Parts: sequence; C-alpha cells; structure tokens
Amino acid sequence: METDEIKRLENIRVLSGRMLNTLKPAVDKRGMYNAEIRVYDYQELACVIRNLMKLCIIALDQESAEVPPTIENQYIDVGLILGIALQLFPVDEFEFLNEIADLFSENKEETE
Repeated sequence: METDEIKRLENIRVLSGRMLNTLKPAVDKRGMYNAEIRVYDYQELACVIRNLMKLCIIALDQESAEVPPTIENQYIDVGLILGIALQLFPVDEFEFLNEIADLFSENKEETE
C-alpha cells in the first residue's frame, strides 16, 4: 500500500474513533446498537412518551386529526418531540462523512 493510502486509512481510523458516537454497541445482542436520549427525570420521560403516543393517535386517525376527548391533557408538545429527534440526529457522523470526503477529494486532486 502506498504511504498516502496508509496515512489516509490511519486518519479515517482516528476520525471514526472520535466521531462515530451516536450508536453504541448493545452488549446483549450481536449486531444491535443503542441510541441514547437524555431526560431530566421520569416526569420528562413520561411526557415524551405521552406526546409521542398522542402524535401517533393523530397520525393514525387523520380524519379527526385530534387527540380523543378521553385523553385528559390533549395538548401535544411538539417542541419536546423535536428536541428528542435533535438528540438522536447524528451530527458527528455527518461531520465524519465530510472529513472522509475531504480526504478523498485531496487524493483526487493529487491524481489529476
């Protein structure tokens, strides 16, 4: 292997160790990963779950497009749901892809 290719592979190895951190291997199942969300307490976790369920109810019953009146608090905190989605968004991984693209674009420029 050429020296540049070895350096590039080493750079990718270092970057992957530093930036691929959204998914963590699950210890109990092979090939499975865990994604983590952060909440302040059980109350916030309960709010997240309830809001997700309310959102799903509306998605399933598009004709009525409202939370059934049997649900005590009908308000859906969409901001809370989007906050959870943002926690799960793999920003570091996209940065990693950008770094790899830069490494290979340097190689492309050198060969031209």
